[in-house]
Amino acid sequence: MSQPFEGPRYLVPFGPKRVPHCFTDVLILGGGLAGLRAALAVDRRLSVTVVTKDDLQSSSSQWAQGGIAGVVDPEDRFDNHVADTLTAGGGLCHEAVVDAVIREAPGRIAELIAWGTRFDERDGSLALGREGGHSHHRIVHALGDATGREVMRAVIEQTRRLDNLSVWPETFTIDLVTHEGACRGALVWNPRHGKTLVWARRTILATGGAGQIYRESTNPPGASGDGMALAWRAGATLRDMEFMQFHPTVLYIAGGSRSLITEAVRGAGAWLVDKDGRRFMPEFDPRAELAPRDVVSRAITVVMHRTHHSNVYLDLSHLDPVTVRERFPGMAAICATFGLDLARDRIPVRPGAHYMIGGVRVDDVGRTDVPGLFAAGEVTSSGLHGANRLASNSLLEGLVYGARAGATVSADVLGEGSRGDDEFRVPSIAEPSRAVADDGGDAALDLADIRNSLRALMWRHVGVERSGESLAEALVTVEGWCRYVLPRQFADPQGWQLQNMLEVTRLMIRGAIRREETRGVHFRGDHPDASDAWRVHIAWHRGDAEPRMEPLP
Repeated sequence: MSQPFEGPRYLVPFGPKRVPHCFTDVLILGGGLAGLRAALAVDRRLSVTVVTKDDLQSSSSQWAQGGIAGVVDPEDRFDNHVADTLTAGGGLCHEAVVDAVIREAPGRIAELIAWGTRFDERDGSLALGREGGHSHHRIVHALGDATGREVMRAVIEQTRRLDNLSVWPETFTIDLVTHEGACRGALVWNPRHGKTLVWARRTILATGGAGQIYRESTNPPGASGDGMALAWRAGATLRDMEFMQFHPTVLYIAGGSRSLITEAVRGAGAWLVDKDGRRFMPEFDPRAELAPRDVVSRAITVVMHRTHHSNVYLDLSHLDPVTVRERFPGMAAICATFGLDLARDRIPVRPGAHYMIGGVRVDDVGRTDVPGLFAAGEVTSSGLHGANRLASNSLLEGLVYGARAGATVSADVLGEGSRGDDEFRVPSIAEPSRAVADDGGDAALDLADIRNSLRALMWRHVGVERSGESLAEALVTVEGWCRYVLPRQFADPQGWQLQNMLEVTRLMIRGAIRREETRGVHFRGDHPDASDAWRVHIAWHRGDAEPRMEPLP
């Protein structure tokens, strides 16, 4: 692969004398579960600022339906959960990371209950569900199919008790600010105050995933890979960017949002059938509908091609209708708006981009390779998920790494002692000479058109099925867009978000081209088998023409 066009280090010019300043001990970028759990772990003696580009009710964590995986049943074992995670991960999980996170799960679930989370119960005990890839019932859930909403309600209530915490909603992070190689905070923007430099002794990145770079996605509009792009420009290593998990069952109805239909529906006994009503999963995997997500997504794609039909169907008609409606009230309500009865009708579904497995490389406490910068949650590559995330391990990862990152930055900052604000005053380091202003005149770009074209291209060429030829074609197109979009200076989030999407997209494509095998969620039709030679991480660093191959620990 040729050296890609490298955009500016900073998306906009700024100078310390031209923008307001804010000082905080700990800056957390992202208001989802990982970010707020980090805030709760920071020592109360330190000031904490949480910046989120929407509000605390709009994160991907809010959308999580299935639940949190954890060994809370006496008949289950940590070793079982570990084995299930390693199997799903396709040989790329870090075993020590998996073991440590899973052993921490029961404590984190108990913590949420202590904070007021109302998980569903049966006969006075936690009601445990089972999802694809799990050998036991171990998924705690809430409100039937709205676990994320209930967990975030409780966690948000807990953060409101913090007198050291400030939340900045509807604030877009333009760039991380670095000086002498270390992260010193961020440049942010909101409609009321414009640009602001937020100086911090430590910064925690918890901005979530990148599903919105695909036309079909379960993710909220804000999931555009911003945090990965921020870290990339600041010099952090990104890893395993080829691994985007596609959820097999996304509601596919014209005019409707691409709502995820939780894996717990299949765990409860739902079947996947083709357009003729024929159940097909048993022919692809002995676990049938309870196979891991990559297996089910690939099977659905094969059946769609075979039947020349745009989707397949979930069939729950053989299950007790009262139980179905009680267990999945949210999904039943969504289906009802389109005249469908979840318990009796066949529900049209197809795969959609769901969870970004790759991301910013972190160690076991969330530390990146940029001094002063930590990360937690979906924005990271921690070693937990390998090449394919096991269902309901994502909220668990956010809880564990959020808590670890918050505790570690506290120890770091308190260990350094009190310092004055002068330490944060650095020269203007923007690069206005490398940018072309987009002033909205005749030369202005149609950003919505580029964004829609990008998302369609990613779905066609970098979706569930991939090939070297198709990926190469996609890379040429994206590199072309990068050459005239990345150098521009935009004045609002629409432009900055598109620039971030392009940066992340081409890393994903380059990673998919480089990995000449099929592993986990990465399926190469021209390389359909896994190879031991590729049991490595593909790590990218800004300025390098080629990635580094990192062996597993």
